[in-house]
Amino acid sequence: MNELNDLFPNITLASASPRRYKLLQQIGLKFIVSPSQIQEPELDGKNIEDIEKGVQELALKKADYVAQKQGTGLIIGSDTTVVFQSKSLGKPKGRFEAKRVLNMLSNGQHRVLTGIALIDVNRNKRKVWCEGTNVFFRSLTDTEIEDYVSSGEADDKAGSYGIQGKAAVFVERIDGCYFNVMGLPLASLVQEMRILGSSSM
Repeated sequence: MNELNDLFPNITLASASPRRYKLLQQIGLKFIVSPSQIQEPELDGKNIEDIEKGVQELALKKADYVAQKQGTGLIIGSDTTVVFQSKSLGKPKGRFEAKRVLNMLSNGQHRVLTGIALIDVNRNKRKVWCEGTNVFFRSLTDTEIEDYVSSGEADDKAGSYGIQGKAAVFVERIDGCYFNVMGLPLASLVQEMRILGSSSM
């Protein structure tokens, strides 16, 4: 990713997510982390179009918060949620809720939405978009759900699971970007960074 590091010598990830951190490291980006302090509103009860708009707005708020604090460079903001039957399933408030969510997702399809915001502070340019991935779960047993939730993996995950961990065995197939389910759609992120960088030259 030398090309992107040259285009954007100062990149900041506006997220404390260890998964997003690892994904950016994986593709060789040089960046620092400065988590935003934006409160995440509830998106429950809205239709999918509203949820898509909501994750984009929240990603932009996160990026904008850090952009105002940093005052320079490229800021990457993002927000991920799981949508089941047009309802947003964020991070569980407790393990009882995590079990309830996994029971709902068992033997069915849900959609993972990630809103991404890029703010190029130096050139006063920005790009915001949403990416969706359909995920299909096999039928889960009560014991599997209990063991998974007891492991603690569900605690800080949208939809109460992480595809990159023990819950990998829950997934029959996906339609869309795998990395989007982890919190950052890498292919579209790199593409949009290139477009933003080239349009600024």
